[in-house]
Amino acid sequence: MFDDYPTGDAWDEMFDHGSGEPRAPYKPIHHTLRAMDPESLEERADALARMFLDQGVTFDHAGEERPFPLDAVPRVIDAESWQTVERGVAQRVLALESFLDDIYSREGAMPRAVEDGIIPWRLIATSSHFHRAVAGLRPANGVRAHVSGIDLIRDEQGDFRVLEDNVRVPSGVSYVIANRRAMANVFPEAFATMRIRPVHHYPRILLDALRAAAPEGRTDPTVVVLTPGVYNSAYFEHTLLARMMGVELVEGRDLVVRGGEVRMRTTRGEERVDVIYRRVDDDFLDPVHFRRDSMLGVTGLISAVRAGRVTLANAIGNGVADDKLVYSYVPDLIRYYLDEEPILHGVDTYRCNEPEALQEVLSRLDEMVVKPVDGSGGKGLIIGPKASGEELDELRANLERDPRGWIAQPVVQLSTVPTLIDGQLRPRHVDLRPFAVNDGDQVTVLPGGLTRVALPEGQLVVNSSQGGGSKDTWVLAGRYAKVPTSGDEVILLGTNRPMPSDDSAPPTELLDSETEPGDTSPPQAGPDHDSTAGEEA
Repeated sequence: MFDDYPTGDAWDEMFDHGSGEPRAPYKPIHHTLRAMDPESLEERADALARMFLDQGVTFDHAGEERPFPLDAVPRVIDAESWQTVERGVAQRVLALESFLDDIYSREGAMPRAVEDGIIPWRLIATSSHFHRAVAGLRPANGVRAHVSGIDLIRDEQGDFRVLEDNVRVPSGVSYVIANRRAMANVFPEAFATMRIRPVHHYPRILLDALRAAAPEGRTDPTVVVLTPGVYNSAYFEHTLLARMMGVELVEGRDLVVRGGEVRMRTTRGEERVDVIYRRVDDDFLDPVHFRRDSMLGVTGLISAVRAGRVTLANAIGNGVADDKLVYSYVPDLIRYYLDEEPILHGVDTYRCNEPEALQEVLSRLDEMVVKPVDGSGGKGLIIGPKASGEELDELRANLERDPRGWIAQPVVQLSTVPTLIDGQLRPRHVDLRPFAVNDGDQVTVLPGGLTRVALPEGQLVVNSSQGGGSKDTWVLAGRYAKVPTSGDEVILLGTNRPMPSDDSAPPTELLDSETEPGDTSPPQAGPDHDSTAGEEA
């Protein structure tokens, strides 16, 4: 399976470039794959695709409904590396929470970070996601980013770096859960040799955080998931999380604001709603304050939020912290709010709104990656070395016309992981989106997250909307760590021992998987179409 496996300039996560030997975390996977023939691996990959297609785990690509591509080779992260990621993501989330609180809670006063010269007020005020409609609002437990998705890459040295922050309505955690269930059933022997931290507990952690965000005095709060509907690209995720949390999945038409409260229409009459996990973008939430033509939100919702009768998760206006220009200030914000040095570093960023930086970028357009500050899904991104002369000329005009709308970064060779391509294992670039949940007392980072893989050779854009796929992400437990299990989610796994002729093979340890007895496929899901709510997976 690894004959003629090429290694390039990028850091390969399975193989050491110097020796060509598999790195320690990947040795069990390497042994398993080396013992297989291409046809066997292809059969398993086909089984994964059929399972996802049958169960509706799909996405829309160029107007065509396709099964979400799940590669049969997992991505493995060792316990020590994950500890750094976990601490760094939690640190970043806390700094962004402080930043959002500073912006929105000090009604009538400048944010402290602006007064102290950390970040310019003009940068905040000109962000398309800064909403004065919620100025002065402070959520019940002070949390605005209940769920965060922090996109990471590994650079040419194998170090994790932050690529961007997502604290509006980050999507993709459903694929983390579905990927694990599918891999446990289609590729079970791979689990037998490793101690992999589980992900099945995410809905419980999320529900606990949502309940903790309820308005004061609500001891048994009602939580709902607000979806734009079946034509949203992340509808599968909305249905999955609602069902796994045991809460209602609602659309805007199911809710009404009456007497200052949000009420849900049910067959038993109206019921008060205390917390809305909204998967609808800010602009569509309330036609009174935002888009008047929106049919996805609830009239008067902002008034109910301002009255303290309902909590929105995530909070309105969080997108200012997603702004890629703000991203360049996050290291300074960490030092300012937390009095700590950043654990995870970002990618060097040129702020095109600064004249000197703009001139530098314009002189090196064919060497840079240029991104719109409010873009998502890889849309609008230009990779200079691969762009045509016409594209660069158009980009130059856009930068000169609206420098505030762009940032530029050097091209970073994302790390690679072996990926099944046309019956052969070939290196493909990957990123990682860990998901963090903030309940007001602590930030919990789900072990693993969504690994997205760019399937075309040499492609650096990993988003599914650009033809990318995903991998199951296995975070290894430390040598003495206890791997949590649940009696309701245990399946007996077969074993595939390493070849006895290889003395370097690691010992084998059985691991409980995360599939319920009798449930051999991902949960039912709805169709996956273009998003109208700003979500991006």
